[in-house]
Amino acid sequence: MKFQISLDELIRSGAHFGHQTKRWNPKMGQYLYGEKEGVHIFDLEKTAKLLQETLDFLSTSSKEGKTFLFLGTKKQAKDIVRKVAQECNSFYVNERFLGGTFTNFEQIRRSADKLVDMKRKFEEGFYNSFTKKERLLLEREVSRLERYFGGIVGIKKVPDVLIVVDVRREYQAVREARRVGVTTVALVDSNCDPTQIDYPIPMNDDATKAIDYVLGLMARAINEGRTKPELSKTRTNSSKKLEKEKKDVNLDLGAVKKAEVKGKPKPKNSSKKEKKAQKKPKS
Repeated sequence: MKFQISLDELIRSGAHFGHQTKRWNPKMGQYLYGEKEGVHIFDLEKTAKLLQETLDFLSTSSKEGKTFLFLGTKKQAKDIVRKVAQECNSFYVNERFLGGTFTNFEQIRRSADKLVDMKRKFEEGFYNSFTKKERLLLEREVSRLERYFGGIVGIKKVPDVLIVVDVRREYQAVREARRVGVTTVALVDSNCDPTQIDYPIPMNDDATKAIDYVLGLMARAINEGRTKPELSKTRTNSSKKLEKEKKDVNLDLGAVKKAEVKGKPKPKNSSKKEKKAQKKPKS
C-alpha cells in the first residue's frame, strides 16, 4: 500500500536537520546528504524510501493482529506519543521506560492491573470507610501508577512492535526489545546507531512538527491495516447477490401475474344477433 509521503512537509517540519557534525555517529553516514553551517543534513529521499518500507510493515503487521507500543519520553514527544497511540488504539509509554518492561513483563502487567483495580474501588466507594490520610495516600498511589502504567492498561502480552522516538535516550528499551525478539521501529538522528534498529527512519528526532507528521503517518498505516478489505468485499458480494435475488423474485412475480392474466377466461362478447334480439320488443 502506497502512502502519500510529502518531501515538502518533511522539509517544512525540519526533519532534514541532524546534529552538529562533531556529534555524529559514522554509521549514519549513508543517510546524510551533506552539512551546512556545522550541522548535518539528511538525504530526505532515502528517508522517504525507508519511511515507506516502515509504513508497509506497520500496515501488514496490523492486518496480522500484532500489538504496538509507542515510546517517547522526551519533552518534544510526550504529548504526540499519547495522542497518536490513542488514535490507533495502541499502547504507549511517555513518562519513563521502566526496566524489565519486556524482560520482566508479568510484574509490569500486574502493576497495570493494580491500577485498574484501585480505580474501580474508588468508583465503587470501597475506600469511603478509610481515614482521610489513608485515602490521600491511596490517591497518590493511583496517580503514580497512572503516570507510569496508564498507557499500557489492558496489555496481555509483550508487544510485537516497539516504535521509538530518540534511540539514544531509550537505549534500555531497544536493548530489551532485541533481547526478547520485539521488532523495533525508530526515528534515528545523526548521533544514533541505526544498526540496532530493524526499521530505522533517519531524520531529526527533536523537531516537534517532524515527530508529529511521521508518527501520524504510522498511526494511519496501523488503522488502515486493521480495516478488513476481505470483509467489505464479502459484504459487497452478498449485497450484489441479494439485489440479484430481488430481481429474480420480481421477474418471477411478473411471470406469475402474466400467467394468471393469460389463464383467465375472457368475457364472451355478445354477438350482433343477440344484441338485436335484445333490442326487439317482445310480441
